[in-house]
Amino acid sequence: MFAIGALLAQTGTGGPRLVSVVYLIGGLFFSTGGYSSVLLAINAPHRRRDGTWECDRWRWWAREPSNIDYLAAAVLFSGTVVFGINLVDSLIGELTAAQQDRLIWSPDMIGCVLFLVAGVLAMVDISGSWWDLRGEGLGWWIVFVNQVGSVLFMVSAVASFVRADGDMIAVGIANWGTFAGAACFAVAGFMQFYEPPDEG
Repeated sequence: MFAIGALLAQTGTGGPRLVSVVYLIGGLFFSTGGYSSVLLAINAPHRRRDGTWECDRWRWWAREPSNIDYLAAAVLFSGTVVFGINLVDSLIGELTAAQQDRLIWSPDMIGCVLFLVAGVLAMVDISGSWWDLRGEGLGWWIVFVNQVGSVLFMVSAVASFVRADGDMIAVGIANWGTFAGAACFAVAGFMQFYEPPDEG
Protein backbone atom coordinates (compact mmCIF):
# COMPACT_ATOMS: atom_id res chain seq x y z
CA MET A 1 0.00 0.00 0.00
CA PHE A 2 2.90 2.37 0.70
CA ALA A 3 4.31 1.68 -2.75
CA ILE A 4 0.91 2.37 -4.34
CA GLY A 5 0.50 5.54 -2.28
CA ALA A 6 3.95 6.76 -3.33
CA LEU A 7 3.14 6.14 -7.01
CA LEU A 8 -0.17 7.98 -6.66
CA ALA A 9 1.61 10.91 -4.99
CA GLN A 10 4.40 11.02 -7.58
CA THR A 11 2.01 10.97 -10.52
CA GLY A 12 -0.52 13.32 -8.89
CA THR A 13 -3.29 10.75 -9.30
CA GLY A 14 -6.36 11.03 -7.09
CA GLY A 15 -5.20 13.96 -4.97
CA PRO A 16 -3.62 14.16 -1.52
CA ARG A 17 -6.67 12.80 0.33
CA LEU A 18 -6.62 9.52 -1.63
CA VAL A 19 -2.86 9.19 -1.09
CA SER A 20 -3.33 9.72 2.66
CA VAL A 21 -6.08 7.08 2.82
CA VAL A 22 -3.95 4.55 0.89
CA TYR A 23 -1.01 5.23 3.24
CA LEU A 24 -3.30 4.88 6.28
CA ILE A 25 -4.55 1.48 5.07
CA GLY A 26 -0.93 0.45 4.53
CA GLY A 27 -0.14 1.66 8.05
CA LEU A 28 -2.82 -0.62 9.50
CA PHE A 29 -1.21 -3.61 7.78
CA PHE A 30 2.25 -2.38 8.85
CA SER A 31 1.26 -2.11 12.53
CA THR A 32 -0.52 -5.46 12.41
CA GLY A 33 2.61 -7.04 10.96
CA GLY A 34 4.74 -5.35 13.62
CA TYR A 35 2.53 -6.71 16.39
CA SER A 36 2.61 -10.17 14.77
CA SER A 37 6.41 -10.02 15.00
CA VAL A 38 6.10 -9.34 18.72
CA LEU A 39 3.75 -12.31 19.10
CA LEU A 40 6.18 -14.56 17.23
CA ALA A 41 9.10 -13.42 19.37
CA ILE A 42 7.39 -13.95 22.73
CA ASN A 43 5.65 -17.21 21.82
CA ALA A 44 8.53 -18.94 20.03
CA PRO A 45 9.56 -22.27 21.56
CA HIS A 46 12.56 -22.00 23.89
CA ARG A 47 15.33 -24.57 24.18
CA ARG A 48 15.65 -26.22 27.59
CA ARG A 49 18.99 -26.99 29.19
CA ASP A 50 18.62 -30.65 28.23
CA GLY A 51 18.35 -29.67 24.55
CA THR A 52 14.62 -30.29 24.15
CA TRP A 53 12.14 -27.60 23.21
CA GLU A 54 9.34 -26.23 25.35
CA CYS A 55 6.44 -23.91 24.62
CA ASP A 56 5.00 -21.66 27.30
CA ARG A 57 1.35 -20.72 27.40
CA TRP A 58 0.26 -18.29 24.68
CA ARG A 59 0.92 -14.66 25.56
CA TRP A 60 -0.44 -11.50 23.91
CA TRP A 61 2.26 -9.29 25.40
CA ALA A 62 5.42 -9.72 27.43
CA ARG A 63 8.45 -7.83 28.59
CA GLU A 64 11.64 -9.69 27.70
CA PRO A 65 14.50 -7.16 27.72
CA SER A 66 17.17 -9.87 27.49
CA ASN A 67 15.64 -11.38 24.32
CA ILE A 68 17.11 -9.48 21.35
CA ASP A 69 14.56 -10.97 18.94
CA TYR A 70 11.80 -9.61 21.16
CA LEU A 71 13.50 -6.20 21.49
CA ALA A 72 13.80 -5.90 17.71
CA ALA A 73 10.12 -6.79 17.26
CA ALA A 74 8.95 -4.49 20.07
CA VAL A 75 10.96 -1.53 18.74
CA LEU A 76 9.65 -2.21 15.22
CA PHE A 77 6.07 -2.35 16.49
CA SER A 78 6.60 0.90 18.43
CA GLY A 79 7.91 2.47 15.22
CA THR A 80 4.82 1.40 13.29
CA VAL A 81 2.55 2.92 15.96
CA VAL A 82 4.44 6.24 15.95
CA PHE A 83 4.53 6.14 12.16
CA GLY A 84 0.76 5.65 12.22
CA ILE A 85 0.37 8.97 14.05
CA ASN A 86 1.69 10.86 11.03
CA LEU A 87 -0.61 8.84 8.75
CA VAL A 88 -3.66 9.85 10.79
CA ASP A 89 -2.44 13.46 11.06
CA SER A 90 -2.05 13.64 7.28
CA LEU A 91 -5.86 13.34 7.01
CA ILE A 92 -6.43 16.56 8.98
CA GLY A 93 -6.46 18.72 5.86
CA GLU A 94 -5.01 22.19 5.41
CA LEU A 95 -2.01 22.65 7.70
CA THR A 96 0.68 25.30 7.86
CA ALA A 97 4.27 24.30 7.15
CA ALA A 98 5.07 24.33 10.89
CA GLN A 99 2.01 22.17 11.66
CA GLN A 100 2.95 19.69 8.92
CA ASP A 101 6.46 19.39 10.33
CA ARG A 102 5.20 18.97 13.89
CA LEU A 103 2.24 16.64 13.24
CA ILE A 104 3.38 14.68 10.19
CA TRP A 105 7.13 15.00 9.69
CA SER A 106 8.23 14.58 13.34
CA PRO A 107 6.38 11.29 13.97
CA ASP A 108 7.60 10.10 10.56
CA MET A 109 11.21 10.74 11.59
CA ILE A 110 10.76 9.12 15.01
CA GLY A 111 9.16 6.06 13.40
CA CYS A 112 11.99 5.79 10.88
CA VAL A 113 14.63 6.00 13.63
CA LEU A 114 12.83 3.21 15.48
CA PHE A 115 12.77 1.10 12.27
CA LEU A 116 16.53 1.56 11.92
CA VAL A 117 17.12 0.61 15.58
CA ALA A 118 14.91 -2.46 15.15
CA GLY A 119 16.93 -3.44 12.08
CA VAL A 120 20.20 -3.14 13.98
CA LEU A 121 18.80 -5.30 16.80
CA ALA A 122 17.57 -7.88 14.26
CA MET A 123 21.02 -7.92 12.63
CA VAL A 124 22.66 -8.50 16.02
CA ASP A 125 20.14 -11.25 16.76
CA ILE A 126 20.71 -13.08 13.49
CA SER A 127 24.45 -12.63 13.00
CA GLY A 128 25.89 -11.56 16.36
CA SER A 129 27.01 -8.19 14.99
CA TRP A 130 25.22 -4.98 14.05
CA TRP A 131 27.00 -4.90 10.70
CA ASP A 132 28.02 -8.27 9.32
CA LEU A 133 28.29 -8.53 5.56
CA ARG A 134 28.53 -12.32 5.53
CA GLY A 135 25.27 -12.76 3.70
CA GLU A 136 24.84 -16.27 5.04
CA GLY A 137 21.39 -17.75 5.10
CA LEU A 138 18.01 -16.52 4.00
CA GLY A 139 17.28 -15.06 7.45
CA TRP A 140 20.26 -12.72 7.14
CA TRP A 141 19.10 -11.56 3.71
CA ILE A 142 15.59 -10.91 5.01
CA VAL A 143 16.96 -8.71 7.80
CA PHE A 144 19.33 -6.95 5.38
CA VAL A 145 16.63 -6.19 2.79
CA ASN A 146 14.33 -4.91 5.56
CA GLN A 147 17.12 -2.65 6.81
CA VAL A 148 17.68 -1.28 3.31
CA GLY A 149 13.94 -0.51 3.26
CA SER A 150 14.28 1.29 6.60
CA VAL A 151 17.17 3.38 5.28
CA LEU A 152 15.10 4.32 2.22
CA PHE A 153 12.16 5.27 4.44
CA MET A 154 14.53 7.50 6.44
CA VAL A 155 15.79 9.16 3.24
CA SER A 156 12.17 9.72 2.24
CA ALA A 157 11.34 11.18 5.66
CA VAL A 158 14.25 13.63 5.57
CA ALA A 159 13.27 14.72 2.05
CA SER A 160 9.66 15.33 3.12
CA PHE A 161 10.51 18.14 5.57
CA VAL A 162 8.28 21.09 4.72
CA ARG A 163 10.09 24.42 4.46
CA ALA A 164 8.53 27.71 5.57
CA ASP A 165 7.39 28.41 1.98
CA GLY A 166 5.20 25.28 2.13
CA ASP A 167 7.32 23.13 -0.21
CA MET A 168 9.00 19.87 0.70
CA ILE A 169 12.78 19.65 0.47
CA ALA A 170 12.55 17.07 -2.34
CA VAL A 171 9.13 15.68 -3.27
CA GLY A 172 10.52 13.20 -5.81
CA ILE A 173 13.03 11.75 -3.36
CA ALA A 174 10.31 11.51 -0.71
CA ASN A 175 7.97 9.61 -3.06
CA TRP A 176 10.56 7.36 -4.70
CA GLY A 177 12.23 6.67 -1.34
CA THR A 178 8.88 5.56 0.06
CA PHE A 179 8.20 3.44 -3.02
CA ALA A 180 11.62 1.74 -2.93
CA GLY A 181 11.50 1.23 0.85
CA ALA A 182 8.03 -0.31 0.61
CA ALA A 183 9.25 -2.56 -2.22
CA CYS A 184 12.11 -3.74 0.02
CA PHE A 185 9.67 -4.57 2.83
CA ALA A 186 7.43 -6.44 0.37
CA VAL A 187 10.37 -8.44 -1.02
CA ALA A 188 11.60 -9.31 2.48
CA GLY A 189 8.08 -10.35 3.47
CA PHE A 190 7.84 -12.59 0.40
CA MET A 191 11.25 -14.09 1.23
CA GLN A 192 9.93 -15.15 4.65
CA PHE A 193 7.66 -17.69 2.96
CA TYR A 194 10.82 -19.57 1.97
CA GLU A 195 12.68 -19.28 5.29
CA PRO A 196 13.06 -22.77 6.73
CA PRO A 197 12.19 -23.24 10.41
CA ASP A 198 15.05 -23.66 12.84
CA GLU A 199 16.25 -27.19 13.12
CA GLY A 200 16.01 -28.34 16.75
